[in-house]
Amino acid sequence: MNNFVVALDGPAGSGKSSVSKAAARALGFKYLDTGAAYRAVAWHALNRGVDYHSVEAVIESLGSFDYQTGTDPDEFFVRVGDDDITEAIREPRVSSVVSYVARVPEVRAHLNAKFRALLAQSVPGIIAEGRDITTVVAADAPVRILLTASEEARAARRSLELPTQNAAETQSAITKRDAADAKVSEFMQAAEGVVTVDSTDLNFEQTVERIVSLVNEERGARG
Repeated sequence: MNNFVVALDGPAGSGKSSVSKAAARALGFKYLDTGAAYRAVAWHALNRGVDYHSVEAVIESLGSFDYQTGTDPDEFFVRVGDDDITEAIREPRVSSVVSYVARVPEVRAHLNAKFRALLAQSVPGIIAEGRDITTVVAADAPVRILLTASEEARAARRSLELPTQNAAETQSAITKRDAADAKVSEFMQAAEGVVTVDSTDLNFEQTVERIVSLVNEERGARG
């Protein structure tokens, strides 16, 4: 197939970004981090002093939101205008705002259109990860996966990514993020036709191998 889309959903700290990137590299696919786009909207709002509690203000800020992202798993980047914010969007101050912008339907519609355009032009294939990817953005993807793990495992992994944040803060952030995200989408239950991969007891390499295996099985079945 010339344009094979893999849709992968998962909660915060499930490892979906690093796993998807590694799986894309192994498959020779492109990679799309949709969560980074929402973080970029949040960064943009903070950078411009936008009241992120105001739906109208957030919607208005989309007019100046010049978003660009790389889809090469080895050269991933996120930019807004001339600003490279690849690292900045992972800061706690941005994480604390993401849910406010993500819950705005107009933001989701705006970004979903960008995501679908990228998926349509990605050859030979692409792994798109985030939330609502398996049910909204790419509901017709040949492979749809929910990558999850226990809250404790996700908090432990996120602690490794944010060594300056203590364990209690990380656990609290995961719990709050789950609660906020639950108001936007059902991200802990796989929709019909979506395969659940629970990585609680899998290491990184095993999780990547599981994703690659699911993709190759489907590619083989389709010839």
